[in-house]
Amino acid sequence: MLLNEVIAALAPRPGGSYIDATLGGGGHAEALLRASAPNGRLLGLDADPSATERARARLAMFGDRCRCVHANFDNLAQVAEAHGFRAVNGILLDLGFSSDQLADPSRGFSFQTEGPLDMRFNPANPTTAAQLVNELPRRELAEILFRYGEEHRAWPIAQSIVVRRPLRTTTELVEAILAVMGGRWRGIHPATRTFQALRIAVNDELGMLERALPQALNLLAPGGRLAIITFHSLEDRIIKDFMRREAQNCICPPDAPTCACGHRATLRILTRKPITPKADEVAANPRARSAKLRVAERI
Repeated sequence: MLLNEVIAALAPRPGGSYIDATLGGGGHAEALLRASAPNGRLLGLDADPSATERARARLAMFGDRCRCVHANFDNLAQVAEAHGFRAVNGILLDLGFSSDQLADPSRGFSFQTEGPLDMRFNPANPTTAAQLVNELPRRELAEILFRYGEEHRAWPIAQSIVVRRPLRTTTELVEAILAVMGGRWRGIHPATRTFQALRIAVNDELGMLERALPQALNLLAPGGRLAIITFHSLEDRIIKDFMRREAQNCICPPDAPTCACGHRATLRILTRKPITPKADEVAANPRARSAKLRVAERI
């Protein structure tokens, strides 16, 4: 997704070192390795062991120029240090989940196919969507749906879920959501926001992102670039606020008489507005319609 735009943003070159912290299918990683030939290096991470293995097989042609590691990106600094990636020239975070994950019913990400209520990127994660749906008090469940899904029907959906417990499959969850709608809706499918909210909560996606951003910044060499693709407003707000803060020489409150924070700018924002997919990419892949790319450079 946004492949050409990512390559243009990171401007890979021979001899450079790059990190793809969300390998997914390996498409971005392959393009970075090709563009940095003959001796550019890439470290790839993914929380999903299946995705890591698929990417490793796809990128095997690049030999020791590429290292693929099963790890969450909030462990970015530790993994980079372990593999000798310091002062890198570019880091990519693509915060969407892959088509392979969505298409696999056993993962429980899709409300369009029946599967278990799982939604874990990393199967070693002890918390599943089924546990949240079936064990949380109604108020806590509604708070998750509202906070992470921005679902304005959070309370009645949570109530509908609670009275139908236990829910074991994605289909049963969708039925609980549709019961609130009376079988009628316009626009996006009514289950979209609930599934998003549960996936974010299961995987602690926003917490992981907040922990990863300072690590990514510290790993960049001067002139190194950070490119991040987001897919919903919660992620994009975190990225935008982080980049704005790190692009300022002072982050004291506006009414402070003098600067007491000692903060100095570490980033230069390269995208005044986020880059979005062109119409032909959205036509070929409707999931791309919500993608936004923000880019900043280490100073």
